[in-house]
Amino acid sequence: MKYTQSYLDKLEDIPGQNNYIIRYERGTFQSGWCLLEEKKVIVLNKFLDVEGRINTLFELIPQLAIDYDKLTLESQKLYEEVLKKSPVESK
Repeated sequence: MKYTQSYLDKLEDIPGQNNYIIRYERGTFQSGWCLLEEKKVIVLNKFLDVEGRINTLFELIPQLAIDYDKLTLESQKLYEEVLKKSPVESK
């Protein structure tokens, strides 16, 4: 896995293509993120570096209600990779 801004952008596209809004804010996050499911808003700790943001999205994406058919082909491949590496079962 590459810890680059480009890779982070691709990970952010997965929830983005399913109408989730990702915001970077400061706050007291126990896990580095907060999810407002009803509004489809993901709030990540803005003080995380690129590696921390990528790891946080790797943890979070399998827990989201992602419609696979809404993803681009590139995002589908990345989503499958995320699910394979995740210890959390997807919905």
